[in-house]
Amino acid sequence: MAVPTKVMQRNIWPVKDEGFYLTNTSTGKSQLLASIHDLLTKADPPIQDENIKDCEIYGFHCKFNPQNTRLMLSLRWYPKREGKVRDLIWTNYSELRFTWLTMSFKDGNIHCALGPEQFLKRGHHATWFPDGNHISLNLKFDNKQMAFAMVRYDGSKLRKIVYDARGLGHPTVHPCGHILTDTYLTSWDYSQSEDGTVPLRWIDIYNGKEKVLLRIPVNQPYNDAALRIDPHPAWDRSWRYITFNGYVNQSRRVFIADMKTLITRRILDSKKINAKPTLKQIIQRNMGLIKAFTQNKISKL
Repeated sequence: MAVPTKVMQRNIWPVKDEGFYLTNTSTGKSQLLASIHDLLTKADPPIQDENIKDCEIYGFHCKFNPQNTRLMLSLRWYPKREGKVRDLIWTNYSELRFTWLTMSFKDGNIHCALGPEQFLKRGHHATWFPDGNHISLNLKFDNKQMAFAMVRYDGSKLRKIVYDARGLGHPTVHPCGHILTDTYLTSWDYSQSEDGTVPLRWIDIYNGKEKVLLRIPVNQPYNDAALRIDPHPAWDRSWRYITFNGYVNQSRRVFIADMKTLITRRILDSKKINAKPTLKQIIQRNMGLIKAFTQNKISKL
């Protein structure tokens, strides 16, 4: 959607009347939940950028955790300037700064989970862990190759999830102990096919083993990065189904896949369960494993 320039607000620090809004989908009423000013001034630990007061700052992304107890909020900013800035991410990416914050619905406490000093190393596509207390994302450590990383909502316990797999795409961690992610058609640091398809990757967080679930056509004919198609797989609330994008029969399409058999087989194989548990029982059992994993109580199964 293109917003006319004349009605766009330019957010120069500090901005108290713009930020993240909560909308009642039944009534349509909205309220400002967290202003950009509050997020930047109340975050604990503080956001580290001495030049931020001379920048334009905007909300970039937001996500509820699975338990609906916390929000993950992303801001990005760049030095204030005149004229067009829409294509800055393509033309002057080095000037952009990012941060991920979290906000509790219970007490309103705001934390900086990942500050700009981390994203300067290059990182992207953060989302909630199944436990609702940790965040997963792609992140470079010490300017080395991209890795799958995790961090607690308050910015503590930053570490790699898997040491032997290359971070890429749009990763999500499933309670069964796997990362589901994709790649990009133009990825230079991951082996690509020449048939215009990219893989859905299924990576075991406990032993690093990876396999390709399927390959998805995404090569569309338009030479415009804004129109590119990423599979961007995402789970439903039951942790059974995924949706992902593709380009089939000259049309952008959204697909749904039932993952129940794969999830059940993974748990039955790893835990040697003789009975036949329901999917809900499987998810509940493995939430405990995920919790132990985040606390460094287990590393391999």
